[in-house]
Amino acid sequence: MVPSLMFHPQLIAMTNQQTTTDGFLGVIMLDTRFPRPLGDIGSPATWVRADIPVRFVTVPGASARRVVQTQDPALLEPFVEAARSLALQGARLITTSCGFLAGWQAELQAAVDVPVLTSSLLQCAGLSSPGLVTFDAASLHADLLRRAGVPVGTPVEGLRRGCELQSRILSDDTVLDVRQASEDVVDAAVRLVAKHPEVEQVVLECTNMPPYRNAVAQATGRPVHDLETLLLRTWNEQRAND
Repeated sequence: MVPSLMFHPQLIAMTNQQTTTDGFLGVIMLDTRFPRPLGDIGSPATWVRADIPVRFVTVPGASARRVVQTQDPALLEPFVEAARSLALQGARLITTSCGFLAGWQAELQAAVDVPVLTSSLLQCAGLSSPGLVTFDAASLHADLLRRAGVPVGTPVEGLRRGCELQSRILSDDTVLDVRQASEDVVDAAVRLVAKHPEVEQVVLECTNMPPYRNAVAQATGRPVHDLETLLLRTWNEQRAND
């Protein structure tokens, strides 16, 4: 098993210091403790690697189960307040740590004047023949996909129920077998393209899946998109337009 990654506190503090003058990426976090390997949207190291200043705001009580499986409407207002807080602090771009929050994309964007990208699902409409790999296919309802602008009929394949990555996140465990987690995501992606060979591009819904993007691309032979790639592209476009 691989324990939660340790991050260099001075490096993170320096990144936060930059946010006072340059603006920053604001990340609205679920209330969790599970490990976040490099590439995970909720990992500070992901944004240190990209040289993007970042601030995180956690929504108390927002567990993975409440957001993914229950999609608890009582959490909407706390997420809206978190977005407003980040915008007031000077965020130039706001995102979240769960792809299922795409269901509240409109509400979160309406609350602030800076761009909000809740989920990797938002890019599906601009891709040719996309297919989705999701954390929980049973919970990825048609209405949520519609709210995210995902084209009707887009193929979806989920992690196997109870696999390493899904079970560790839902139980909010403090350990994660990263190699097995990678195999879990690759397995879902391979099943996706086997069932739907027309899929030209794979989109990873879950914000915890970017660490396994390269493994999925190698296994499927398709370009792979996720929230990290979407945020990096959007951030760089913003900077180019400054």
